[in-house]
Amino acid sequence: MAAENTPELLDLTIDNITPNTVRINSQSSDARLKYLMERLVTHLHDFARETRLSTDEWMAALNFLVGCGQISSDVRHEFILLSDILGLSLLVDSINHPKPSDSTEGSVLGPFHTHDAPTLQNGANMSGDPEGEPLLVICTVKDRQGNPVAGVKIDIWETDSSGHYDVQHEERTEASERCVMISDKDGRFFFQGIKPKEGWDHLITALYIRGDPYEKSDAVFGVKKSLVVDLDKVDKVTAEEYKVKEGSWLLKQDFVLVSKKETEELRDQNAVEALKKLGLTHLKLVDHLPVPELD
Repeated sequence: MAAENTPELLDLTIDNITPNTVRINSQSSDARLKYLMERLVTHLHDFARETRLSTDEWMAALNFLVGCGQISSDVRHEFILLSDILGLSLLVDSINHPKPSDSTEGSVLGPFHTHDAPTLQNGANMSGDPEGEPLLVICTVKDRQGNPVAGVKIDIWETDSSGHYDVQHEERTEASERCVMISDKDGRFFFQGIKPKEGWDHLITALYIRGDPYEKSDAVFGVKKSLVVDLDKVDKVTAEEYKVKEGSWLLKQDFVLVSKKETEELRDQNAVEALKKLGLTHLKLVDHLPVPELD
């Protein structure tokens, strides 16, 4: 930042600190970045003014953020969890990935996804937990016209029989209760896992088991009615077809994908309507994101 372009920052007060902070952070040529910083600073300062934020509260918040950073690792992302419990993750996902009513609804990624899950073939057992009740999961991936979609990469993870994800165990050395699968030519993927333990908030891909005590109180706001599923039992025919034990738990789910073009069109439509409701008529969409209209 050139010194000659730097605004003078003298005698700053409660009344003039915000516009001056916006000016000092508006030296970038990136219109979107400038807009983000302007709105971030404005809302952050308004929060402090509205709540009359105390020094102790401010320091407690900073120390909390430091703690989040210190406990995070390459497989444990506490800032994602913070975003989740503040409702920001679901809000951002809803804005960026809107879904038509005839497609599968999305949910939050959550803090427990990792990039070290093994790729398994259809029918494989993704769980090494001997204490869990066996569960067969049969799914399909289709487009909105009902056509199977082959070659889709699916990341899958669930809790163990104690109700914990593998990254919550300090002795974790490798991925467990998680895998990557690829849908076959018929859009199918199926695998063996374990039935989630009752009394724990759980996630199988983005599906929630009906009747769980935490079904309606998910800490990260990820539960939607269309993602709540019922478990059945494997009958004799299914057991023979998928080579599993008769009487095991069974979960069947069809996933409906939306094309990128359909998502982008719906996203832009929602953005225009939302900006109008907020009275922000001086903005235009560039790459689906609002920036100030300067013309």
